[in-house]
Amino acid sequence: MGGKHLTNYLKEVISYRQLMVMDETYVINQVKEELCYVSTDFEMDMKTAKLKGKENTIIRDYVLPDYASLCKGYAKTQEESTGMPQDSEQIIRLNNERFSIPELLFHPSDIGLSEMGIPEAIVHSVESLPENIRSDLYENIILMGGNAKFKGFNQRVFDDVRCLISSEYKLNVTTESDCLGCAWQGGKMLAENESEFKELVVSKKAYEEFGHSICKKKFDLN
Repeated sequence: MGGKHLTNYLKEVISYRQLMVMDETYVINQVKEELCYVSTDFEMDMKTAKLKGKENTIIRDYVLPDYASLCKGYAKTQEESTGMPQDSEQIIRLNNERFSIPELLFHPSDIGLSEMGIPEAIVHSVESLPENIRSDLYENIILMGGNAKFKGFNQRVFDDVRCLISSEYKLNVTTESDCLGCAWQGGKMLAENESEFKELVVSKKAYEEFGHSICKKKFDLN
């Protein structure tokens, strides 16, 4: 489950409820990035999204680009989000979609994907490692990638993981300042250390000669 899944699902939801946007991946990705957030209290946000008028503090309007006078869409403020387009504007409204779309990161089964949510995947990964290093890993969880930029993402991951692990473990979850580039930077640093890098890979020539057995031998796979 990743950002592209969220964008595609948001396209489907908007196309079903409001306006056909299945061919507007780039625009809807911008909508997602500007308006979506991760809820830290899903039930409360759902109740708020059902309210009318000014009591609904979640609903927001997004002005779509027309590529004539407006090349990039933008989100209106809460006060400006009346649901009524001004002049030649074309708008879409996001209400519970703002937080229900990112919720898929935590419950992929909502759209039929048989996989773990992010908190469960973190715990599963740590618990599969030797017990003596688990405490250090739980104290050094670093979030990266585009989805880590969602408001509320860090807190939600912390809360959910905290519920899944023993109270004897300390837990620390941080988000990289450069969410998009840090993974590449890590790979770059590893590749620059040629001697260490060679120990972590199998060459194309070796794989073509020995097949998968070379991976089993080098990495001690069962």
